[in-house]
Amino acid sequence: MCAANGVSKVIVAQDGLMSTPAVSCVIRKYKTNGGIILTASHNPGGPDADFGIKFNTENGGPAPENVTDKIFERTKSISQYKICPDLNADISKVGLSTYTVDGKEFSVQVIDSVLDYVEYMKEIFDFPALKNYLSTGKQVLIDAMNGVMGPYAKKVICEELGAPQNSVVNCTPLEDFGGKHPDPNLTYAADLVTEMAKGHYDFGAAFDGDGDRNMILGKNAFFVTPSDSLAVLAHYLECIPYFKETGVKGYARSMPTSGAVDRVAKAKNQTCFEVPTGWKFFGNLMDAGRLSLCGEESFGTGSDHIREKDGLWAVLAWLSVLANQNCSVEECIKRHWQTYGRNFYTRYDYENCESEPANKMMANLNAYVADQSNIGKVFTSGDKSYTLAKADNFSYTDPVDHSISKNQGIRLIFSDDSRIIFRLSGTGSSGATIRLYLEGYESDPAKYEMDPQVVLRPLIDIALKLSQLPELTGRDAPTVIT
Repeated sequence: MCAANGVSKVIVAQDGLMSTPAVSCVIRKYKTNGGIILTASHNPGGPDADFGIKFNTENGGPAPENVTDKIFERTKSISQYKICPDLNADISKVGLSTYTVDGKEFSVQVIDSVLDYVEYMKEIFDFPALKNYLSTGKQVLIDAMNGVMGPYAKKVICEELGAPQNSVVNCTPLEDFGGKHPDPNLTYAADLVTEMAKGHYDFGAAFDGDGDRNMILGKNAFFVTPSDSLAVLAHYLECIPYFKETGVKGYARSMPTSGAVDRVAKAKNQTCFEVPTGWKFFGNLMDAGRLSLCGEESFGTGSDHIREKDGLWAVLAWLSVLANQNCSVEECIKRHWQTYGRNFYTRYDYENCESEPANKMMANLNAYVADQSNIGKVFTSGDKSYTLAKADNFSYTDPVDHSISKNQGIRLIFSDDSRIIFRLSGTGSSGATIRLYLEGYESDPAKYEMDPQVVLRPLIDIALKLSQLPELTGRDAPTVIT
């Protein structure tokens, strides 16, 4: 299709396999006009709901809304498409091939994307220091979940940093992910959690199918929430050589992500941006030189080294912090709570809900937050009371291009900074996912190690009662709790 439509050159990874972070890296390194990613991870469609298409622009990041809107408009008028059926490029071997198409030169460059990515990681991190840290007897276990990040993790963790070969498991990319659901959370990465719980490994991590998301675990399967992970990395960011050189320009989080990183930003006199869900919203801030580190509660963490979230970068960042501080994952998190207090956080996913009752619930909530007479109301559950301080459907004005994104999620914010957030995704008669996010801040050290489900129970009860979620959807429990 590229050849038939006048594109002069296509760069493709060997065998067509490439992690999403590596795509961003390559777009920026080779200064291409953009990149097309075929992935089951991005709004998948097709007969088996396993095929999605994503376009990244020349900055290496997901296309912003003004671009995707234009693409969508063009789809309405397409009546034919062009292909070159006789062009057969061998993408199994690294090298450059040149063809003549309609009298014009067309070239295909097959690259080793692992090599390009690893070379860049060596510029960002102190690999000798990390290798020395792992050589002191630290045991790591990385689960690539048969996704595309496997070869990258194997190259970095085992070959470059010297960890044993069995430190990276499920590292062969498979079309069906070996029957796994490559989602790095406590539910779907259960094999990693079980192995880490045995206490043999000091550090564990899992990636998703396209390698941009990550889950971090400590010894005995100590779980690091994505929100805490972002906050800890923000606190220690300058221990990474890349940030010593560039300086820290600011932080950002998606709106549903907890405010833990906001507290770090305040202490360090840095700006912290709150943006809608979707990595494309971070790109403008990075391109404008206003953002160094960002993250989403959905296990995405990244920096301005590329314009995508990056699972392996997050692992290397964490190892850099642990080496710098000479502490365990658990010690690192608990030190952070002692310094900043703890933002207790949980997310409930109700998957494959019927759309009609889910839409009715959101409509009811929209009407509730639109009625400003609700501000000041007190909600009580058990021995806890919360006073509603703000209620809205989150809207974001981009500080760089001033574009506006509306209806990004129902927010109920209370006077003690506790939050209840509702978001709905998915279409069709069945397949909608309701996401409920709950957050409560605690400054009492005696409560830091309590179970979030216990601490947040009053908020959970208030959220379910106010939304009537169980009554409307018929669901008495979420599909996934994070």
